[in-house]
Amino acid sequence: MGARFAVTGGREGWMRTALTAVGVGLGVALLLLTTAIPNALAERHNRERDRQDMTYTAPTTPKADDTILVAQTDTTYRGDEIRGRVLQPEGPRAPLPPGVDSFPGRDEMVVSPALAELLKSDAGALLRDRLPSTITGTIGDSGLIGSQELAYYAGSDRLTVQSSGAVRVERLDRYGADRESEPLDPVLMLLVLMVFIVLLMPVGVFIATAVRFGGERRDRRLAALRLVGADGRMTRRIAAGEAVAGSLFGLVLGTGFFLAGREFAGSVQVYNISTFPQDLNPSPLLALLVALAVPAAAVAVTLFALRGVVIEPLGVIRSAKPRRRRLWWRLLLPLGGLGMLYPMIGQGNENGEFNQWLVTGGTVLVLVGITALLPWVVEAVVSRLGKGSVSWQLAVRRLQLSSGPAARMVNGIAVAVAGAIALQMLFAGVESDYTKMTTNDLSRAQMNVALPSDVPIGEADRVLSATRGVTHTTPLAVGSLGERRKAPDLSTELTVGGCAALREVAKVTSCRDGDVFAVRNAEYDENTPKLAKSGRTLYVDPVYSGWGGKGEPWRLPDDIKWVDARKDPTGYERGGLLATPGALPKAAAGALLSTVYLQLDPSVEDGREIVRNAAASLSPIAEPMTMVSEERNERFASIRTGLFVGAICVLLLIGASLLVSQLEQLRERKKLLSALIAFGTRRRTLTLSVLWQTALPIALGLILASVVGLTLGAALLKMTGSSVAIDWPSLLSMTGIGAGVVLLVTVLSLPPLLKLMRPDGLRTE
Repeated sequence: MGARFAVTGGREGWMRTALTAVGVGLGVALLLLTTAIPNALAERHNRERDRQDMTYTAPTTPKADDTILVAQTDTTYRGDEIRGRVLQPEGPRAPLPPGVDSFPGRDEMVVSPALAELLKSDAGALLRDRLPSTITGTIGDSGLIGSQELAYYAGSDRLTVQSSGAVRVERLDRYGADRESEPLDPVLMLLVLMVFIVLLMPVGVFIATAVRFGGERRDRRLAALRLVGADGRMTRRIAAGEAVAGSLFGLVLGTGFFLAGREFAGSVQVYNISTFPQDLNPSPLLALLVALAVPAAAVAVTLFALRGVVIEPLGVIRSAKPRRRRLWWRLLLPLGGLGMLYPMIGQGNENGEFNQWLVTGGTVLVLVGITALLPWVVEAVVSRLGKGSVSWQLAVRRLQLSSGPAARMVNGIAVAVAGAIALQMLFAGVESDYTKMTTNDLSRAQMNVALPSDVPIGEADRVLSATRGVTHTTPLAVGSLGERRKAPDLSTELTVGGCAALREVAKVTSCRDGDVFAVRNAEYDENTPKLAKSGRTLYVDPVYSGWGGKGEPWRLPDDIKWVDARKDPTGYERGGLLATPGALPKAAAGALLSTVYLQLDPSVEDGREIVRNAAASLSPIAEPMTMVSEERNERFASIRTGLFVGAICVLLLIGASLLVSQLEQLRERKKLLSALIAFGTRRRTLTLSVLWQTALPIALGLILASVVGLTLGAALLKMTGSSVAIDWPSLLSMTGIGAGVVLLVTVLSLPPLLKLMRPDGLRTE
């Protein structure tokens, strides 16, 4: 009977059912998206593993008719990462990379759809100069990890194996990685778990709020049923039936929202993360759990809401003075949650895995405690408010009479803000463990370009020094020296460059071409004093087991000069021998790895992109790199990125659900607003009163969320063994974002509010 009332109760019944369905549907869509994330990540990982081509091991694969040479040519364009490979098949049975139907020839390439679109656009003009090859095909989905990934495969016939230094050219007989990735350490696993809990808790709160839309009108209908013979238990079952019907419609709408959003997801990219629509498939078991949990939660919430309502044949008893809310049991929830987290304090990464059940249960109890505490806080504060303008008094009196709906509307955003504050504190507290400062001296160089062995360093220096935006270059070639051609027991470094370049790595005073210097007292260098003997023959790039080398002989000059070490632009203190180009045999030059360090003019727009183009003109496999002051653990960075992506989805849900909730409350007050307008109340006064009714609970909710978030964040930091510190920028930004979402929703609800404020709203049938 309750389900029938939900769909046959006239306009009012349909309106309430529609609002409930939309509210529940938005939550269900996000729940389905969450259940689909593990499958999307697994598919992404599988594609990445299947196309793996850089082994970073010794070049042991011999040349055959089923091998291929692969050069890594990744690049960056205006902050976007581009995956690049240059291919050279060595026989008719050479393996094709996933997603590619045929090998591109020399000066040809196959590209991802997103890269093809970028290259065709005006925004890709600079990139077209870097990738001038003719596009002959498109990489299929199986060769990409995301729908918006930028990637290409170019063809070549001039590659040779290079397995040391930044330039990588490897020989493969198949694609794919054999080894599995290492498991996450306990703190990173805790971060992942917390991200899911914090993002999903507001969803559950919003669903619980949505099934209570139109509660007062529903109770008045139930009173009419009491008049024709229904008893109290029957009315509760009928109310549960209405809630189930609304939640079932919400499941249908949520599935539709999810399917529409899944198709849309294939065309967008957030924080350089994109996915294919077909990868967003929820786990059947988790989807079934959502389908069962949502109606069950609707029934539970409805029965819980009716526990304090007396529905009699002649009306609903709400005018009697309600009992003041009790505080003691509301405090049990957050205190119980903190008690569950307490056993893991100080555990960190050294004392095994965190108990996931205790972490989940404790965090959920702390966050659910907000939903229990907020109604008490709102009631306690508004009961003490009074004097003020007419709009203020209207708002305060409304909240004093019925603070529950206002608190329920704020619950979701308070839970979201508290969870976000705790997570940001946790991320900020452990960030130093996953971020390390580099030794790069950015005042001496901001980029460097690693060159393949077939590019003369003099030519590279000439091209790069003439590039627009480059103010200074330091060309250096590096290799190793040994006392024997094969497997030497003693070895040291060899650095080759002009006098100006050598002064960047050692305290060289007098210098001319043909000089050789030995570095004294360099860090971690014990062999140079033993090898730097005048007239001795050493071997450049000696041969080691499993690694090919040239082993070119070099007789040291008689007048070796000793100099003190100086840290290079990367902060590394070189030892060994320093040589000017004229002192080294020409045959030994090809055994060195060349790098040019660059100083840039920051005022030149797209200066780094221009440098990358210049490097590509020297060789497609030249490796330009931006020097940075800090490096962050990739897994830590990806988890943080996942938090940002999820937070965006939750914020969209918060905004949409708050708007639906606000419209529902305005609809409930339609006749009251019309009566006030009919008595001559100004629209400005009523509008301000509605704004006050929203602002007061939001302010109290954000204050409570900040307190709970800081408490939970401190507990989590204690668990990881980190010192407790308040991340004030995150605290202020999270509360500001929460307030901003509410302000936006309030502005969007003003047009319907103005439409409702008309005297003819008193008409009825």
